[in-house]
Amino acid sequence: MLLHPDMMLALANEHHRALIVEADQRRLLNLARRVRRAGKDPAVRQQRAGTLAPCETSAAVPAR
Repeated sequence: MLLHPDMMLALANEHHRALIVEADQRRLLNLARRVRRAGKDPAVRQQRAGTLAPCETSAAVPAR
């Protein structure tokens, strides 16, 4: 079976895009799992990640 070169290129590009989307979904899922696991550890929850106040406090806390 002979396929047109343009059609083969379109199929290859579509497959490449599908692989990229799948890899992005996998990365996002792994990141969400890591964040969820880290949130369960009380020692990790107490560490400050930046200049914003943690979400656990109920009073308004200014940034550092």
